[in-house]
Amino acid sequence: MDTAWIARPETPADDGRIRAVNVAAFPTAAEADLVEALRADPDAWVDGLSWVAEAPDGAVVGHALLTRCTVGGEPALALAPCAVLPDHQRTGAGSAAIHGALAAAREGGESLVVVLGHADYYPRFGFESASSLGITAPFEVPDEAFMALRLDPDRPTPAGVVAYPPAFGV
Repeated sequence: MDTAWIARPETPADDGRIRAVNVAAFPTAAEADLVEALRADPDAWVDGLSWVAEAPDGAVVGHALLTRCTVGGEPALALAPCAVLPDHQRTGAGSAAIHGALAAAREGGESLVVVLGHADYYPRFGFESASSLGITAPFEVPDEAFMALRLDPDRPTPAGVVAYPPAFGV
Protein backbone atom coordinates (compact mmCIF):
# COMPACT_ATOMS: atom_id res chain seq x y z
CA MET A 1 0.00 0.00 0.00
CA ASP A 2 1.41 3.38 -0.99
CA THR A 3 1.49 6.13 1.58
CA ALA A 4 0.96 9.80 0.86
CA TRP A 5 4.59 10.78 1.40
CA ILE A 6 5.49 14.39 2.09
CA ALA A 7 8.61 15.36 0.16
CA ARG A 8 10.46 18.39 1.45
CA PRO A 9 13.97 19.86 1.68
CA GLU A 10 15.96 18.74 4.69
CA THR A 11 16.24 20.97 7.73
CA PRO A 12 19.07 20.96 10.30
CA ALA A 13 16.82 18.92 12.58
CA ASP A 14 16.82 16.13 9.98
CA ASP A 15 20.59 15.44 10.04
CA GLY A 16 20.37 12.54 12.50
CA ARG A 17 17.28 11.10 10.85
CA ILE A 18 18.95 11.23 7.42
CA ARG A 19 21.96 9.43 8.85
CA ALA A 20 19.68 6.77 10.36
CA VAL A 21 17.91 6.22 7.03
CA ASN A 22 21.22 5.78 5.17
CA VAL A 23 22.69 3.49 7.85
CA ALA A 24 19.57 1.30 7.75
CA ALA A 25 19.32 1.23 3.94
CA PHE A 26 22.89 0.15 3.16
CA PRO A 27 25.16 -2.66 4.41
CA THR A 28 27.68 -0.21 5.95
CA ALA A 29 27.70 3.39 7.18
CA ALA A 30 29.67 4.51 4.09
CA GLU A 31 26.70 6.29 2.46
CA ALA A 32 25.74 8.00 5.73
CA ASP A 33 29.35 9.15 6.10
CA LEU A 34 29.29 10.34 2.47
CA VAL A 35 26.24 12.51 3.14
CA GLU A 36 27.98 14.14 6.10
CA ALA A 37 31.19 14.71 4.14
CA LEU A 38 29.26 16.27 1.26
CA ARG A 39 27.30 18.47 3.66
CA ALA A 40 30.63 19.76 5.03
CA ASP A 41 32.00 20.56 1.54
CA PRO A 42 30.86 24.03 0.41
CA ASP A 43 31.94 23.29 -3.17
CA ALA A 44 29.73 20.19 -3.31
CA TRP A 45 26.72 21.15 -1.19
CA VAL A 46 23.86 22.97 -2.89
CA ASP A 47 21.31 24.33 -0.43
CA GLY A 48 17.81 23.03 -1.03
CA LEU A 49 18.84 19.89 -2.94
CA SER A 50 18.82 17.40 -0.07
CA TRP A 51 15.26 16.08 0.16
CA VAL A 52 13.49 13.77 2.56
CA ALA A 53 10.32 11.72 2.32
CA GLU A 54 8.29 12.08 5.46
CA ALA A 55 5.46 9.83 6.60
CA PRO A 56 2.17 11.41 7.71
CA ASP A 57 3.32 10.95 11.33
CA GLY A 58 6.42 13.07 10.66
CA ALA A 59 8.92 10.20 10.50
CA VAL A 60 11.69 10.66 7.92
CA VAL A 61 11.80 7.41 5.95
CA GLY A 62 13.59 8.38 2.71
CA HIS A 63 16.34 10.66 1.47
CA ALA A 64 17.69 11.81 -1.90
CA LEU A 65 20.75 14.01 -2.29
CA LEU A 66 21.94 16.10 -5.24
CA THR A 67 25.41 17.62 -4.99
CA ARG A 68 27.65 19.58 -7.33
CA CYS A 69 29.85 17.73 -9.77
CA THR A 70 31.13 18.71 -13.20
CA VAL A 71 30.82 17.15 -16.63
CA GLY A 72 33.60 18.14 -18.99
CA GLY A 73 34.35 21.01 -16.62
CA GLU A 74 30.77 22.33 -16.72
CA PRO A 75 28.51 22.39 -13.61
CA ALA A 76 26.18 19.44 -13.14
CA LEU A 77 24.66 17.50 -10.25
CA ALA A 78 25.19 13.98 -8.95
CA LEU A 79 22.25 12.08 -7.46
CA ALA A 80 23.72 10.02 -4.62
CA PRO A 81 22.93 8.58 -2.28
CA CYS A 82 19.26 7.72 -2.35
CA ALA A 83 18.01 5.74 0.61
CA VAL A 84 14.79 4.46 2.15
CA LEU A 85 14.27 2.66 5.45
CA PRO A 86 13.95 -1.06 4.65
CA ASP A 87 10.39 -1.32 5.99
CA HIS A 88 9.30 1.48 3.62
CA GLN A 89 11.08 0.42 0.42
CA ARG A 90 8.90 -0.08 -2.65
CA THR A 91 6.22 2.24 -1.27
CA GLY A 92 7.04 5.40 -3.24
CA ALA A 93 9.04 7.12 -0.48
CA GLY A 94 12.26 7.14 -2.51
CA SER A 95 10.45 8.33 -5.62
CA ALA A 96 8.87 11.17 -3.64
CA ALA A 97 12.25 12.38 -2.37
CA ILE A 98 13.86 12.06 -5.81
CA HIS A 99 11.00 13.88 -7.57
CA GLY A 100 11.22 16.68 -5.00
CA ALA A 101 14.98 17.06 -5.36
CA LEU A 102 14.85 17.01 -9.17
CA ALA A 103 12.05 19.58 -9.25
CA ALA A 104 14.01 21.86 -6.91
CA ALA A 105 17.11 21.50 -9.11
CA ARG A 106 15.10 22.33 -12.22
CA GLU A 107 13.53 25.36 -10.50
CA GLY A 108 17.01 26.43 -9.37
CA GLY A 109 18.24 26.60 -12.96
CA GLU A 110 20.28 23.40 -12.99
CA SER A 111 20.51 21.61 -16.31
CA LEU A 112 22.01 18.13 -15.81
CA VAL A 113 22.00 15.31 -13.24
CA VAL A 114 24.04 12.11 -13.38
CA VAL A 115 23.36 8.92 -11.42
CA LEU A 116 24.96 5.52 -11.04
CA GLY A 117 22.17 3.11 -10.24
CA HIS A 118 19.65 0.50 -11.24
CA ALA A 119 18.79 0.69 -14.95
CA ASP A 120 15.23 -0.45 -14.23
CA TYR A 121 14.58 2.27 -11.63
CA TYR A 122 15.98 5.64 -12.70
CA PRO A 123 14.50 5.86 -16.22
CA ARG A 124 11.09 6.45 -14.59
CA PHE A 125 12.42 9.91 -13.68
CA GLY A 126 13.61 10.59 -17.23
CA PHE A 127 17.20 9.35 -16.89
CA GLU A 128 18.79 7.91 -20.02
CA SER A 129 22.14 6.37 -20.83
CA ALA A 130 24.84 8.92 -20.05
CA SER A 131 27.02 7.58 -22.85
CA SER A 132 24.31 8.49 -25.38
CA LEU A 133 24.88 12.09 -24.33
CA GLY A 134 28.67 11.83 -24.48
CA ILE A 135 29.02 11.65 -20.69
CA THR A 136 31.40 9.15 -19.11
CA ALA A 137 32.20 8.07 -15.56
CA PRO A 138 35.72 8.43 -14.16
CA PHE A 139 35.69 4.68 -13.40
CA GLU A 140 34.61 1.45 -15.08
CA VAL A 141 30.85 1.02 -14.90
CA PRO A 142 28.26 -0.92 -16.90
CA ASP A 143 26.83 1.42 -19.53
CA GLU A 144 23.22 0.74 -18.53
CA ALA A 145 23.93 1.70 -14.89
CA PHE A 146 25.38 5.16 -15.59
CA MET A 147 22.63 7.59 -16.54
CA ALA A 148 21.95 11.28 -17.01
CA LEU A 149 18.90 13.50 -16.93
CA ARG A 150 18.68 16.76 -18.85
CA LEU A 151 16.60 19.06 -16.65
CA ASP A 152 16.48 21.72 -19.35
CA PRO A 153 16.63 20.14 -22.82
CA ASP A 154 16.77 23.63 -24.38
CA ARG A 155 20.23 24.21 -22.89
CA PRO A 156 23.35 22.61 -24.32
CA THR A 157 24.20 19.36 -22.54
CA PRO A 158 27.80 19.22 -21.35
CA ALA A 159 29.78 16.18 -22.45
CA GLY A 160 32.93 14.58 -21.12
CA VAL A 161 34.08 12.90 -17.95
CA VAL A 162 32.24 13.45 -14.65
CA ALA A 163 34.34 14.90 -11.84
CA TYR A 164 32.80 14.07 -8.47
CA PRO A 165 33.43 15.94 -5.21
CA PRO A 166 36.41 14.57 -3.22
CA ALA A 167 34.10 12.88 -0.68
CA PHE A 168 33.19 10.29 -3.31
CA GLY A 169 36.78 9.09 -3.33
CA VAL A 170 37.04 8.69 -7.11
